[in-house]
Amino acid sequence: MDNLVVLNNEKISEKNKKFYCKNFNFKILPEGLNKFFNVQYIARKSRTNEHHELNLQNVKIASNIIQFIYYVISTFKSKNTKYYIITITPYTFLAFLFLSLFRKKIFVYLISSGYEEWKFILGSWSVWIYHLMYSIVTSKATVIALHERLYKKNNGHVIESSTLNQEWLRDLKKPDLSKIRFLNVSRVNPEKGIFEFLEMFKELKIDAEISIIGKIKNSTLQNKFQSVIKNNSNILFPGYISDRKELMKAYDNHNILILPSYTEGQPYVVDESLARRRPVLIFEDIRHIVKGRKGIFVCERNIESLTKTVKFIIQNYFDIQKDIDQNKFPLEEDMFKQISNIIKKN
Repeated sequence: MDNLVVLNNEKISEKNKKFYCKNFNFKILPEGLNKFFNVQYIARKSRTNEHHELNLQNVKIASNIIQFIYYVISTFKSKNTKYYIITITPYTFLAFLFLSLFRKKIFVYLISSGYEEWKFILGSWSVWIYHLMYSIVTSKATVIALHERLYKKNNGHVIESSTLNQEWLRDLKKPDLSKIRFLNVSRVNPEKGIFEFLEMFKELKIDAEISIIGKIKNSTLQNKFQSVIKNNSNILFPGYISDRKELMKAYDNHNILILPSYTEGQPYVVDESLARRRPVLIFEDIRHIVKGRKGIFVCERNIESLTKTVKFIIQNYFDIQKDIDQNKFPLEEDMFKQISNIIKKN
């Protein structure tokens, strides 16, 4: 098999000679590609223990950007090696410059709009930095994007992403509609909109509860989050769930997935929820993720629109589930085949 070096800004921890990553999608992607290539995974070192064990033999984690580039250059001795960059960041951009200098074959995987994320997290001034990196990388690399809005030029490929396997489509559970049970599966970060949504949730005049499944990255956010949810028995925080079967049960035990993010690429939780026949509620900021799929409802970011939309979903729930049945659910194995075919043909 050909060699493929996967470069990612993802942070990975090591324990007892095993590697663990933070995001599930950055676990399954290199593992899936490893079925078609000899994959070497180069990422950043995490200072905390992560949850998802990587089933890969060849993993390098860098403590700093110099070590990251060293690991990249050390792969140059292997012939017929291609490079797969996941998202554009300062780490992967610098790696791209070295790869271009040595005329390596490069693919870049665009998951979300870096413009939106950089602007929200760092402010408007940072957008021009990302634009510069984006323009340089996409002018030279073969682009594989999750949505046509991320890249529209002729040398780009748009694929369907997925974290689903056949288990997600079997043994569907009947929903309990005796109470509105929101589910939020996301990192507890400001750009995910969860803090503003919880304040709105407290004003709802309908019987509802919400469970939030995710990680909080630092003590500052932890304190802020605890102050928002304290003394409210209808806001539940089970924490992060890494076991996929337990996560599937969480979808089954709720009746609406709420995704209040201000910015998103192509969030896997949407397909996961729809696969379990649970409708999804989002706000106008991320309308682009609908992509013609049934069962996704868009409302304005105010209490009146939220209440109206929730009531509509509950009143028409079983008809909505029939609509969801019409969706096409891409599987992760199909995604790996799409990507591998693009890499092999270019």
